[in-house]
Amino acid sequence: MTSDGAVTFWIFLLCLIASPHLKGGVAGRPDELHIGGIFPIAGKGGWQGGQACMPAARLALDDVNKQPNLLPGFKLILHSNDSECEPGLGASVMYNLLYNRPQKLMLLAGCSTVCTTVAEAAKMWNLIVLCYGASSPALSDRKRFPTLFRTHPSATVHNPTRIKLMKKFGWSRVAILQQAEEVFISTVEDLENRCMEAGVEIVTRQSFLSDPTDAVRNLRRQDARIIVGLFYVVAARRVLCEMYKQQLYGRAHVWFFIGWYEDNWYEVNLKAEGITCTVEQMRIAAEGHLTTEALMWNQNNQTTISGMTAEEFRHRLNQALIEEGYDINHDRYPEGYQEAPLAYDAVWSVALAFNKTMERLTTGKKSLRDFTYTDKEIADEIYAAMNSTQFLGVSGVVAFSSQGDRIALTQIEQMVNGKYEKLGYYDTQLDNLSWLNTEQWIGGKVPQDRTIVTHVLRTVSLPLFVCMCTISSCGIFVAFALIIFNIWNKHRRVIQSSHPVCNTIMLFGVIICLISVILLGMDGRFVSPEEYPKICQARAWLLSTGFTLAYGAMFSKVWRVHRFTTKAKTDPKKKVEPWKLYTMVSGLLSIDLVILLSWQIFDPLQRYLETFPLEDPVSTTDDIKIRPELEHCESQRNSMWLGLVYGFKGLILVFGLFLAYETRSIKVKQINDSRYVGMSIYNVVVLCLITAPVGMVIASQQDASFAFVALAVIFCCFLSMLLIFVPKVIEVIRHPKDKAESKYNPDSAISKEDEERYQKLVTENEELQRLITQKEEKIRVLRQRLVERGDAKGTELNGATGAAAGAVATTSQPASLINSSAHATPAATLAITQEILAIFVGIDTID
Repeated sequence: MTSDGAVTFWIFLLCLIASPHLKGGVAGRPDELHIGGIFPIAGKGGWQGGQACMPAARLALDDVNKQPNLLPGFKLILHSNDSECEPGLGASVMYNLLYNRPQKLMLLAGCSTVCTTVAEAAKMWNLIVLCYGASSPALSDRKRFPTLFRTHPSATVHNPTRIKLMKKFGWSRVAILQQAEEVFISTVEDLENRCMEAGVEIVTRQSFLSDPTDAVRNLRRQDARIIVGLFYVVAARRVLCEMYKQQLYGRAHVWFFIGWYEDNWYEVNLKAEGITCTVEQMRIAAEGHLTTEALMWNQNNQTTISGMTAEEFRHRLNQALIEEGYDINHDRYPEGYQEAPLAYDAVWSVALAFNKTMERLTTGKKSLRDFTYTDKEIADEIYAAMNSTQFLGVSGVVAFSSQGDRIALTQIEQMVNGKYEKLGYYDTQLDNLSWLNTEQWIGGKVPQDRTIVTHVLRTVSLPLFVCMCTISSCGIFVAFALIIFNIWNKHRRVIQSSHPVCNTIMLFGVIICLISVILLGMDGRFVSPEEYPKICQARAWLLSTGFTLAYGAMFSKVWRVHRFTTKAKTDPKKKVEPWKLYTMVSGLLSIDLVILLSWQIFDPLQRYLETFPLEDPVSTTDDIKIRPELEHCESQRNSMWLGLVYGFKGLILVFGLFLAYETRSIKVKQINDSRYVGMSIYNVVVLCLITAPVGMVIASQQDASFAFVALAVIFCCFLSMLLIFVPKVIEVIRHPKDKAESKYNPDSAISKEDEERYQKLVTENEELQRLITQKEEKIRVLRQRLVERGDAKGTELNGATGAAAGAVATTSQPASLINSSAHATPAATLAITQEILAIFVGIDTID
């Protein structure tokens, strides 16, 4: 059971207990018709509209009683009390009105919560309830409130108007802020249904009991721009102050407020209610908001049923309020001033319904004085008379629908420069919007229903890209020039000993790496999203294969130097075979191809967008936020593939660094530029080991990332070309005729011509050594023969022969050998001498 249902139950129970004390008939003077009035006046929350509505009802009583033909023979009397817009107190007031004599024919009530309680209970006593200030859509339920009528239109009459305005201004995204009261809850439910039908998105629905601080903050977090506010005026002032604090006002926001607040509602009672904002701050926050309200004042200067125009009634009401102490002359209106015409017309509706009922009862010889709380027949007559009532009142045409609701047009107003300006009217039944085109928007244009998020692609700075492309292009040109130089001078010793084909492979790798630098800077500025994956794949292929060709050529050289030096002791004359260098480069390239092909086939690189937090635009005041985006090349298993590539490259980098260190002081004439290759490897390894991790860390900073990686690649390429080719170029320029090249190439000791001459001399020396060996063999044989032929003076002959042998060995002093043979026999001496001379003649001939 709801709280309202519980109150109704206890009221009904109390009245049943007290019913023996309630006598039938109308106590009091026989010419009086009594009605009860429940007015919210002195409460601290909710709608205290009785402050202006009760004086208006008194004016209506005076005017009705002055009409002799309206209630002939009767005078209408109003008995009222204050409910403070509290349902419990309202139920107590109703009980007192019913319990205390005279008996009441009808009840007037205001404030939706009180009307809900009163109307739900009044049916127990066959009483008609007419609400002059209740807008809750729940009151349209005829099953729950069978005897209820109201001159105040239902709050749902505003919802079609709000939807119409949303369509007019192109708003399809709204937020709702409501006070936790039944009237607003049911209104919001109806609004949600209508928004769903109209295709309007409700981004958030926030509610609060008394403090709207958190609810308003949540609106800001949800980026709410078009906000429908449903709350009583006391809560409205708190909301407005919090709006100012959260800056939910101005050119970027539009608020829909309820139109039945007083015109100066945001300026009054600030201190009394503990509002911490100043009047000026409240004015700033209130500027530009929209209100929708059912027309409560007759818009035409027509004479109404009371004989007054709406303006004449306004004048009389102002005088009555001044007499009660309200400062009307300074626009200090009491609460309920907008609804005052509804209370005035409500009394006239009662009088007209009684008039019709009296005519109908006359035929049945009955009178209103015969009504009791158990007389359903007279109650039905009053109901039928009220249901058919229609007249022109100070609030406009008064008529009731089958649900007992007031049928009325809706007025749209806007706060402009601190005053409400009419924008137009909307007829719900005819779906007709009459627009005056007087709206004024802060900023000069219709606010947007959301922050327009512009997706801006972060691209590499154009000057930076052009600069890097220029440097890379220069490097490519230099590399091609060096290739031509390398091929043109391949016959020179300084080029030939450095393996020109291997150098050409390195230069092609450099060219590919420099081309990849250009691709690294190509982003969404130049390439469409559909073509971007191709750029991603080209980057990976070019950078990886270019690195392998350039670094692999240098790695193979230093590897062969290391292998050559480790076997130098056992095989000092072994030469470096070029095909072994090319095989190593091919092997490294094959591993690259396997990894890249697998990556390409199973998990190709795709375009991935990294998004950044929203940013404010620099050069516009529009309600626009920028969502920066940055393109990346990634695959689903990106980390795995990068790990494979980096692992492979890192392994050969570290191994190359080790080999370069091991061969740092070795000079090998078979590879004459090994020291410079080692220096290049040092620089490449250091730059790669720095660039890879740093590039991953700064990947979200497009300019820094591109500049860092591009400069690292460019520096490696230029440094490698500088170290390996500049000494060769200088040597060729300084010695165009291929003279000694050792000064600028310390690893090379002799020229090509010297090397050929040296090889010839080595060959001749070997031949001479062979001939000398043969001659020595012959001398040994001759010495043997001299020993065998010697006589007693063989010793002397033997000495002479030794002296002759010594002379032959030294190729000097031949005369001593001849002189020493004088002691031998003439025949023997002559034969030996001839053979020795023949040997020397042979040696001289060889020389």
